[in-house]
Amino acid sequence: MLRWANRFSIFSFLDNHRYQTNYHSIECLVAVGNKNSFIANAGTALNDFQNFLNKEHRRLFGHLGYDLKNEIGSVTSSYKDRNGFPDIFFFEPTIIIKLSEKEMEIESEEDAGKIFEEIMQTNERPEFKNHPINIQQRVSKNEYIETIEQLKKHILRGDCYEINYCIEFFAEDAVVDPLLVYEKLSKTSPNPFSAFYKLEDKWLVCASPERFLKREGNKILSQPIKGTSSRFLKDVSRDKKSKEELYASEKDRSENVMVVDLVRNDLARVCKEGTVKVDELFGIYSFPQVHQMISTVSGELKDDISFAEIIKATFPMGSMTGAPKRKVMELIDKYERSGRGIFSGAVGYITPEIDFDFNVVIRSIMYNASEKYLSFMAGSGITFYSEAEKEYEECLLKAQAMKEAIIDL
Repeated sequence: MLRWANRFSIFSFLDNHRYQTNYHSIECLVAVGNKNSFIANAGTALNDFQNFLNKEHRRLFGHLGYDLKNEIGSVTSSYKDRNGFPDIFFFEPTIIIKLSEKEMEIESEEDAGKIFEEIMQTNERPEFKNHPINIQQRVSKNEYIETIEQLKKHILRGDCYEINYCIEFFAEDAVVDPLLVYEKLSKTSPNPFSAFYKLEDKWLVCASPERFLKREGNKILSQPIKGTSSRFLKDVSRDKKSKEELYASEKDRSENVMVVDLVRNDLARVCKEGTVKVDELFGIYSFPQVHQMISTVSGELKDDISFAEIIKATFPMGSMTGAPKRKVMELIDKYERSGRGIFSGAVGYITPEIDFDFNVVIRSIMYNASEKYLSFMAGSGITFYSEAEKEYEECLLKAQAMKEAIIDL
């Protein structure tokens, strides 16, 4: 099916890899073709998109880029994203396919039987010659440690409480088959908010474990992640200990509480008074490479609240910025050496009823085929008690699955 989808210039493939959670909705979803679309960069993008939504109710797939913060928070970006994703893009597909373990449902104005036959006949894999990929690091270990010490000074002065600082890994003159990269990343790191997303010559290969925001009717919820520990798949006792240590970690709990408070504050701006609640605090969930601490915050939306109003209140997500949000976005721009682009943005879908579900774009590889530029970013939440060496190791741990998906293709 993905090889068939690959013939389209635009498509979105969303896969939860059979993770069954309390808020599970669709197992697997692919949208291809472009009947109608909206594209814009920060300025008046969200208001313009709201006008687009108001004209006609459509089922849309697409993304929100991190630099939408520039119009939401009145901040700027010093570095341009070299992968070239627009700040906002959504498209109305010509074909939507829903997959479960037992059936495939095809929605299209075209003949579904013909589409199914096309998919089943697309079984040849195009030849691809491997090219060596030279992965570089934008920030050295020493530079990283120095930056963390500077950020801790900001925290000590009271400028912020917590900041998510990320570093970029990149390769120039990179020639890869994005589908092979996605298949490899999915094998080594299957996660519940994975995505394989193509926009002309730009690709996102995403193995995200985190949900940004989901709306169903008048209910909205967010599931921020803060807190990470290693997996030890070959040592059950050590793996269990790592999980227990994460749950008991005062540092990780303090980070998680900070982001939960931030999310509660964000949701309170668009929810009815007294309805915002923490459904789960310090939940520990296991993924192939890491254990994560995840909390769930929900609320009941105010009547007649618009999509743009919800996004303006909640984006960018607190787990990828810190607190207070506007100040840490300024510090992120000052200290990070790369434009985030679609990274720490969100990919997902919007229904005709304006229900939606979006992930957080982390654990992701971005690839611009025309520029032959490939990159991925990794980071962690920095507090006053953070140890720079350990934070650096956490970044490398998070980056490992992406590196493995690229090398030895």
